Amino acid sequence: MQNRSLKYMGLAASLAVSALILTGCGGQSAGSTGGGASGEGLSGAVTADGSSTVAPLSEAAADLFRDEEAGINVTVATSGTGGGFEKFCADETDISNASRPIKDEEAAACVEAGVEFTEIVVANDGLSVVVNPENDWANCLTVEQLAKMWGPESEGTVTRWSDVDASFPDVPLSLFGAGTDSGTFDYFTDAINGEEGAIRTDYSPSEDDNITVQGVGGDKGGVGFFGLSYVEENVDAIKAVRVDGGEGCVAPTEETVQDGSYQPLGRELFIYVNNASYREMPQVKSFVDFSIANQAEVAEAALFVPLTEEQSTKASDELASLG
Repeated sequence: MQNRSLKYMGLAASLAVSALILTGCGGQSAGSTGGGASGEGLSGAVTADGSSTVAPLSEAAADLFRDEEAGINVTVATSGTGGGFEKFCADETDISNASRPIKDEEAAACVEAGVEFTEIVVANDGLSVVVNPENDWANCLTVEQLAKMWGPESEGTVTRWSDVDASFPDVPLSLFGAGTDSGTFDYFTDAINGEEGAIRTDYSPSEDDNITVQGVGGDKGGVGFFGLSYVEENVDAIKAVRVDGGEGCVAPTEETVQDGSYQPLGRELFIYVNNASYREMPQVKSFVDFSIANQAEVAEAALFVPLTEEQSTKASDELASLG
């Protein structure tokens, strides 16, 4: 994934100059509430918001970081990837958690507000299709079957499992998934239905993946989608199915996500760092540096797939470029 920290800077040189003047006067991002070295370490706040998928990763990093810097308060909110970018580009947060890359219009909003940022891959994920544990017929689903299940044209017509495939039983189909502010929603609809945002409207959406767990776990005909970590945290309530992207049935696992064989639902997860916060607020720099330096331990604690060696090196290089 190409680093986007400089992609839009040429579009707004005057805004960048204004932002530098303002930072010189204020000395911090609006998303930060102070900080700096004290006699016994750093203090202050670090604010993160965005993807509910990435939130457990940031929370795990914050828990581990607390042992290093007890005086720093890291808060992690979950307004969805899109909602997180709205706050981030309004200069209200230091870090934006995202389960997809930033969109052009979102980046333009950052430019307009004078917010410069750096995109960093922090983990890998296998966006997982899940069913009720009593479902003993859908052990593997093709992309075509998933598209028939979730496509806009299926609304009102594909209402039972037997409508998806004649070999499936005549059980009502109950659909649960991410809401429209979620990066998971964007990624899934693009990968399965061929167009971002294209989906039937008669499903139960939520920005909270735990709601999807409850919905699928409580309905024999339930099916939903979310990140791999939620599968691993709820093995008694739901089960992941294998996905056939054209090369045979593949389960979402650490190995299949890292080697690229879990297609088309293997993906990278991101944080977007406010450059001014990183450079000028020691507590933000300390937390972000810690998260990347300890990415494998953080990913393991949050049940995510860690970075490859190449990804880890690139993330470290991106931070080093910030100075």
